[in-house]
Amino acid sequence: MIPKTFKEVIDLGDGREISIETGKLAKQAHGSVVVQSGKCMLLCTVVSNYKASDVDFLPLTVDYREKFAAAGRYPGGFFKREARPSDGEVLTMRLVDRVLRPLFPKDYHSETQVMIQLMSHDEDVMPDAMAGLAASAAIQLSDFPFECAISEVRVGRVNGEFIINPTRAQLKESDIDMMIGASADSVMMVEGEMDEISEEEMVEAIKFAHEAIKVQCAAQIKLAEAFGKKEVREYESEAEDEELEKKVHDMAYDKVYEVAKAGSSKKERSEAFAAIKEEIKASFSEEELEEIGDLISKYYHKAEKEAVRNLTLEEGLRLDGRKTTDVRPIWCEIDYLPSVHGSALFTRGETQALATVTLGTSREANQIDMPSFEGEETFYLHYNFPPFSTGEARPIRGTSRREVGHGNLAQRALKGMIPEDCPYTVRVVSEVLESNGSSSMATVCSGTMALMDAGVQLKKPVSGIAMGLITDMETGKYAVLSDILGDEDHLGDMDFKVTGTADGITACQMDIKVKGLSYEILVKALMQAKDGRIHILGKLTDTIAEPREEVKSYAPKIVTRVIPGEFIGALIGKGGEVIQELQKTTNTTIVINEDPDTEEGIVEILGTDQDGIDAVLAKIDSLMFKPEVGSVYEVKVIKMLDFGAVVEYTDAPGNEVLLHVSELAWERTENVSDVVNMGDVFDVKYFGLDPRTRKEKVSRKALLPKPEGYQERPPRNDRGGDRRGGGDRRGGNRDRKPRRDRD
Repeated sequence: MIPKTFKEVIDLGDGREISIETGKLAKQAHGSVVVQSGKCMLLCTVVSNYKASDVDFLPLTVDYREKFAAAGRYPGGFFKREARPSDGEVLTMRLVDRVLRPLFPKDYHSETQVMIQLMSHDEDVMPDAMAGLAASAAIQLSDFPFECAISEVRVGRVNGEFIINPTRAQLKESDIDMMIGASADSVMMVEGEMDEISEEEMVEAIKFAHEAIKVQCAAQIKLAEAFGKKEVREYESEAEDEELEKKVHDMAYDKVYEVAKAGSSKKERSEAFAAIKEEIKASFSEEELEEIGDLISKYYHKAEKEAVRNLTLEEGLRLDGRKTTDVRPIWCEIDYLPSVHGSALFTRGETQALATVTLGTSREANQIDMPSFEGEETFYLHYNFPPFSTGEARPIRGTSRREVGHGNLAQRALKGMIPEDCPYTVRVVSEVLESNGSSSMATVCSGTMALMDAGVQLKKPVSGIAMGLITDMETGKYAVLSDILGDEDHLGDMDFKVTGTADGITACQMDIKVKGLSYEILVKALMQAKDGRIHILGKLTDTIAEPREEVKSYAPKIVTRVIPGEFIGALIGKGGEVIQELQKTTNTTIVINEDPDTEEGIVEILGTDQDGIDAVLAKIDSLMFKPEVGSVYEVKVIKMLDFGAVVEYTDAPGNEVLLHVSELAWERTENVSDVVNMGDVFDVKYFGLDPRTRKEKVSRKALLPKPEGYQERPPRNDRGGDRRGGGDRRGGNRDRKPRRDRD
């Protein structure tokens, strides 16, 4: 029996559509949808256990995978099976998770999985832009306790016109690439990169995206109603005790307020807060602690959050004693590591990042192999966040999703400032050595200085700042916080990171935790972020004002040479013998890529010794050397033969030609050594191919004055008899039978 399906279509307004369908696939999941645009199809399923987990948080897993079969391809590698997620897939998971998680009840602790997979790929559709829509639509069909429908869209701008979910080709022409997540009422998440746009332009893009999201949220609700909206499941809520809450609040609030107002360091403040909490717990019996200890801790943290927020709203003071617009003290240092190509330390308050830069050839490019995109990055950034940076000891289990996300943000902030003609593949690695808020922005700052220290000719330096927001909806009070601490990140209503040059924004990441945040507050926050960003930028340029004119003496220099395709084989040699020997003797790395359009060879020569690079260039010139007929060239004798001398063009070492004995001099030459010897240097004239021998012909005598009375001898074939009559050298005519007729 063919199942009944339900479908809603979203019109994107330019001839493109997105459809949401349910009822055909994965019916045992608690909710499932197929989202399609063009040939691109995403299947999203959601399942949540009915029994709560023994944890005090929501164990939500968002998993996004792109199947290689969706693009008609095989997975790379030895095992032909999809393995761990790529960085691109992880970034999509994070985008969806950040919007979904806040909409579940805080006391909902059931294991929940949102699984999204690309089943069919379309070159003109970027699937990550529809992942949030698919996740929310599937949840709307379930019985999960979920606040409201949401969606995510990508917004670009080409020739001043905003576009929803642009193609990859359109993105290449766009000066904005932003992902916005929102409900019908509130913007919740913004992430993207820009080409030095203004704060006002960024807000315009968000508004444009939000209007499209409202349409997508309405379509989900309509689909759920047609399918049959399920009753929201009942679940066991966390225990509450209003009397206990008031008691803990009264015991903690004033003491926490005083500690927060003292403006102490992170360690001192943490110890003081811990002492207050222990003092409160000590006022309860062991039996009470066993029974309600978790509630006591919960209510203490609630009182602590309230006290710290009120201190900022009422007195304009923060945990470390700063005012809302103050940036922590900054100190910077470049060239810290003696053997790397570029390095820089950036320290702001209790956050510190050490960045290194490594320069290489196109062979070191980061290869991206996803079903939805194949390509390479010649600039990439890796971010590492070890446990010691926060004074912790915990297991290290590979690169975390957080590290991938923070590294991607810093990479997007800087990549637009790498010049298009940069010959290197550039890798930046940021090691976070201390962390108390905004380590990703410290990565941007240290990365900027390290790039300039390495001699990468950045168009403009980039700085970054993390901002926070505290609001009171009842009173209308709010405070925008510049350069937030880790604690302020947790207790605030918005965490947004902004990077840019002196002329505009290059990247941003925002998580907005309050509903209905006004665009007026958002603009004010962005303008305050600009002031902080410019302040930090001044600290960077005080440390290193301009990129080094050249790379360091021990760093590799790179020279690129384009050669006609016909010479690629000669440079490589049989079995690679020429290029391998050349790399060995010159101590260089040589990479040859073929331009698919022109079929020319693009030769990259990387080395620390300029003499070695020059030797490779000379070899290339030698291989490409083509003498012109009638031209005169200087040559050197490199070999003596009975019938002439082998000479080498001095401007093209390795290019040899035979100077025949008859072309040495006008006089008859019995011995070659009577005229020239090994190592002699002189000029010859090039005559091209000899029609008789089909070999190249050069002459020394052609440049010498002809002796007076000189008579040229007749050609050899005309001496000693006439052969035109059919005679042969042994006399007489011979009647020879064809070979096959001989006995």
